[in-house]
Amino acid sequence: MLMSRAMSTIWIPLPDTDFDVTEVAVPWRLFTDAGHVVVFTTESGDTAPACDPLLLTGVVFGQLGAEPEAKRFYEEMIASAEFQSPRAWADVGVSEFDGLILPGGHAQGMKQYLGSGALQEQVGRFWAQDRPVGAICHGVLVLARTPDPAAPSQSVLAGVNTTCLPAYMERLAYYLTAWKLGKYYRTYPAYVEAEVRESVGDGARFHRGPINLGNKATADDDRAAFVVEDGRYVSARWPGDAYLFARKFMERLQPTGDATGRSTPAPAPRRAP
Repeated sequence: MLMSRAMSTIWIPLPDTDFDVTEVAVPWRLFTDAGHVVVFTTESGDTAPACDPLLLTGVVFGQLGAEPEAKRFYEEMIASAEFQSPRAWADVGVSEFDGLILPGGHAQGMKQYLGSGALQEQVGRFWAQDRPVGAICHGVLVLARTPDPAAPSQSVLAGVNTTCLPAYMERLAYYLTAWKLGKYYRTYPAYVEAEVRESVGDGARFHRGPINLGNKATADDDRAAFVVEDGRYVSARWPGDAYLFARKFMERLQPTGDATGRSTPAPAPRRAP
């Protein structure tokens, strides 16, 4: 009889700078509270990374930053041993991990992570194991850019149901802040949604979710949250979805071990026929 494993090891790769406070700290807090182990990695390892500082102080006039609870989780996270001693992306064996989380962020430091061929190779190896994967906001771009090991001419997301940062959210944030911060909210010339849609290859499998102009879900209220679930894969749009995103991801960790401790794969995402 299958039994859930009491503890799973979750891989979270990060850039050296500019990741989103909420999209990393909220899952970390929920995972560790549930007894799971988080392993952080950066491009070269050793040195602890740093979030986008404007999300701690407020992007403009103290607004558009992380919520107080997420900032508190961030302070707890950066004091942890696992965060202070990250490993290098290329040095990990992907079979070590029961799950993978790909967080987002929009400031320019994110390009180190979003565009890394070395990271994409490792993510492709992990994806091929059919173990749980979660991606939120810009983090979905890592998957969109990762070639499928079984079909290298296409993305691992080809034929998979997903969401990501919707174009209307990215556009609105840019319009509200460009007068002061320029292209701070435009990581790339193309919108995240446009690239993710192209990687999926089937418009019906991209899910934008209901229009949301700033309402964030909380630990106790999921009404504003939106996630897309497809087998072992979970995706979300923005920091306001982080709590539900983390909980839905953890649901997929439950069947990854049996009574002997042997790993068993979670269901693979459904592919388009």
